[in-house]
Amino acid sequence: MRKIENKKRKIVTEESISSYCVWLASCEKSEGTVQKYLYYLQQFRNYTRGRNVDRGIVLMWKKYLRGQFAPVTVNGALSAINGYFRFYHWEDCSVRFLKLGSSPFCQESRELSKEEYQRLVEAAMSKGNERLSLLLQTICSSGIRISELAYVTVEAARIGRAEVDCKGRVRTVLLTRQLCTMLLEYAMRRGIMQGAIFITRTGNTLDRSNVWREMKALGAEAGVEKDKIFPHNLRHLFAKTYYEAEKDLAKLADILGHRDVNTTRIYTKESGSRHRMQLEKLGLLVTTYNRISLLL
Repeated sequence: MRKIENKKRKIVTEESISSYCVWLASCEKSEGTVQKYLYYLQQFRNYTRGRNVDRGIVLMWKKYLRGQFAPVTVNGALSAINGYFRFYHWEDCSVRFLKLGSSPFCQESRELSKEEYQRLVEAAMSKGNERLSLLLQTICSSGIRISELAYVTVEAARIGRAEVDCKGRVRTVLLTRQLCTMLLEYAMRRGIMQGAIFITRTGNTLDRSNVWREMKALGAEAGVEKDKIFPHNLRHLFAKTYYEAEKDLAKLADILGHRDVNTTRIYTKESGSRHRMQLEKLGLLVTTYNRISLLL
């Protein structure tokens, strides 16, 4: 049976968060999802500072998040705490998600260009961080999630494909010949004869937070805004580049491991400035009429 907290006082503790995350893992939630929920719950615990939780304090936290983060991020945090509340039967504390308006354009301030990606790879190499340089190229050339890097193994590089198990679905991720050569040469230099290629010095799988921190440190040297530098943006760049070349949304959804093609559409959104350039190329604007200039 689930552990039910004291009905009189609802205090978010490290132990209750840990128990909830263990339960999530037992429900076969992905490691990435569990870690994300853990992070948001710890942030909420820090915000409450041992105070009794009620809907009022949750609404205050929601308002705080709205002032700090994008709506999608806010809803991710709310999903974590609402799930926690259901687990402990604190349904009266749950709050509604933000309503997200559908925009045909992506956030230009967070769109990573191919040139910026290349500069990040070069910056990693110039810093002597070969592992990070290869990691960036692996994600961007295959479209895998950072949580799926454990499936990029020596064995996978030898046969040119990785069998990825994520969110209860197993899909095949193809690795290009050039990437496989780079991965195997790197593994040989590091003495990695089998198993995961991207590991720490102690042999553990790389942690998402470590990769994030290493990537952010490249910003100044690469000349890339820090808001654009995060692992998932490499997956977005892969999706946009693939879609521009193939225009096959259904196949892209399969490659990315999306159940719903509408999720894939989010990855292929272009920036407003790019769309404006496309409109200008249409040549449908008349600047003169009967030799009289129009005021536009």
